Amino acid sequence: MEERSTPEPAAKIATQFVLIHGVSHGAWCWYKLRCMIENSGYKVTCLDLKSAGINTASAASIVSFDDYNSPLIQFLDALPDGEQVILVGHSAGGLSLSHAIHLFGKKKIKLAVYVAATMLRSGFQSHDDSKIRAPASSELGEFNEVYDVEYGSEGGGVPITCLLKQKFQRQILYNMSPLEDSTLATMLLRPVPFLPLSGARFSETMDGDEVPRVYVKTTKDNALKLEQQEAMIEKWPPLDVYTLETDHSPFFSSPVALYDLLVKAAISYAT
Repeated sequence: MEERSTPEPAAKIATQFVLIHGVSHGAWCWYKLRCMIENSGYKVTCLDLKSAGINTASAASIVSFDDYNSPLIQFLDALPDGEQVILVGHSAGGLSLSHAIHLFGKKKIKLAVYVAATMLRSGFQSHDDSKIRAPASSELGEFNEVYDVEYGSEGGGVPITCLLKQKFQRQILYNMSPLEDSTLATMLLRPVPFLPLSGARFSETMDGDEVPRVYVKTTKDNALKLEQQEAMIEKWPPLDVYTLETDHSPFFSSPVALYDLLVKAAISYAT
């Protein structure tokens, strides 16, 4: 059992973490981290992006990345003047963070923490961007062999939604996670809007570049390979890089260590 040995946070009462899930997940995936962070005196918000978690929209109805990411943008827009938060994004939730920091800058965001996440400055603007973030699951077979895919009624072979097949979920996403957590996940994962995520693009701004960023690498990751993470770090260097010897889902496999790093980042770069 992991023992928590975390430094006492500075100015913790004034700090709010906003946790953003990756594809197919929802706010539910952060349940261990939320408990730890709240018990330490911080404020925590876990959001469901559109069509995720208990959000009632269907993935097939999402027409753009802006639409998919609208719950985060609306949340930030509604923050009182002068209030800033720490954004934490997992996996494709990194796209949501990059979108938000370019829109709001330091006016709303103290720090952005990318956890095994897609960290591309302006999304998928080039072939190189798409190549860096190509799913590691492609090694297992063709797209429709690895994912349950819904195609549009107009045909043409264009996917509308996709969901990693259940038989691959533990191998790809949760290879070091407790079995009860990966079992729970198989019951809760939802399809994601394919085109809005695979084509996510947003404009770069100077305000966005002023937001401090930290990246948390996951070295045993079967979904986002270590070399992919390092390529994104090299292309858009953050202020700091932390490392976890975990799978793609450290909120399940190593929540105490992830918690410690989030507090460390908050104390180092958001106080």
